[in-house]
Amino acid sequence: MMDAFKICPHCGKAWPNRDVFLEDPGLEVIGYQVDFEAIERGLFLFNHHDCKTTLAIRAGSFKDFHLGPFFSERQTGSKSCPGYCLRRQALEPCPAECACAWVRDVLQTIRQRPKASQARQAATHR
Repeated sequence: MMDAFKICPHCGKAWPNRDVFLEDPGLEVIGYQVDFEAIERGLFLFNHHDCKTTLAIRAGSFKDFHLGPFFSERQTGSKSCPGYCLRRQALEPCPAECACAWVRDVLQTIRQRPKASQARQAATHR
């Protein structure tokens, strides 16, 4: 079996690396399942439209996408916390200076990433 970034447990489709995975038009990020004990172990959830399943990938696999500060303390439950991490489908960026904030930033990067068909169109219009 080849090394792959992710293999769909339902249909067996393999993505050889993270870029190919994120650029697949058949995938859509739909949520984040927090792990307050270790933020890197939280799960980004993706719908695989080709086979109608949901894939989970640890947030730590995308941590290098965050270019801003990393905060050491969680603000969960404080006045500055909008509670996004408590709602699995919430994908908004978080304004709180919280240990979880980098995840919200990474979600924006993933959501804004062009899919393969969009990337090809952009290249032909240059």
